[in-house]
Amino acid sequence: MQRIRATVSGEFERVNRLIIDQLQSNVPMVENVGHYIVDAGGKRLRPLLALLTGAALGGCRSEHITFAAVIEFIHTATLLHDDVVDVSELRRGRPTANATFGNAPSVLVGDFLYTRAFQLMVELQDMNILRYMADTTNTIAEGEVLQLARAGNPDTSEQDYLDIITRKTAVLFAAACYGAAVLGGSDTARSEQMATFGLRLGLAFQMVDDMLDYEGDAATMGKNVGDDLSEGKLTLPLIHVLRCGNDEEQALVRRAITEKTAADIAGIVAAIGRCGAADYTRKRAREHHDLALAALTGLPPGPALDALHALTRLSLERDH
Repeated sequence: MQRIRATVSGEFERVNRLIIDQLQSNVPMVENVGHYIVDAGGKRLRPLLALLTGAALGGCRSEHITFAAVIEFIHTATLLHDDVVDVSELRRGRPTANATFGNAPSVLVGDFLYTRAFQLMVELQDMNILRYMADTTNTIAEGEVLQLARAGNPDTSEQDYLDIITRKTAVLFAAACYGAAVLGGSDTARSEQMATFGLRLGLAFQMVDDMLDYEGDAATMGKNVGDDLSEGKLTLPLIHVLRCGNDEEQALVRRAITEKTAADIAGIVAAIGRCGAADYTRKRAREHHDLALAALTGLPPGPALDALHALTRLSLERDH
């Protein structure tokens, strides 16, 4: 990831400075909560995508810096709200904002970040970008509600799961790439090509993330293994167990999802291994990985394109 970031290191630093600058508020709690979650770091994957797309399509402009900050603010707002809804206690290796400051401040500062993102978008003076991002943010909210409605339901299908992760995760990846292409002067076809790349990358990324919830290490991942189980989220590895596991394994998963408990996490991890659920999830993630790479066909060769290829490969090979 460090080598990938190095491709746009100067621009990446400018984005980080802009994010810190835009967290300023005359309400101290806004700054306290905002800085707490932003300073936690993370991959900054979505703004990095915007910068790399801009660099690959002619070079990053000041508009790309602003847009990358917009993407990160929207993502951070969703994290704040997600952790409240999921009653999460750990993110990026430390207590969540809601565990530290409480639910109400986390929700309200999430709202602040959403609105700050749209203030920055207005500065771009591009109605196409504003319309696309308004639609994207609305879709993300629908995805959150859809996931909440499906929580605790062991009859969630693979198509239902795909719909949820498309809305919740992949559309913001797509938006990062689409918006950067538009701001770089690309035509509609090229901009939509980059949106396709981002969407497929986002799907591969989320599928691997869901697999790591049962294979990963809490210290490496920065969150508790089995969190999805405790929240009643039926992700792809569990869907595969319900489809291919024996009666005992299926009953184990159904009970865990219905009761929203990770008490049987060891048995469920064993079932995932026996049924090949991790391999199946990797296979489905690789399909989207391959489609993402195919969507990069025709882009000008250079370090930025190489970095986009490397980032796509990393979506499958990471351990957190």
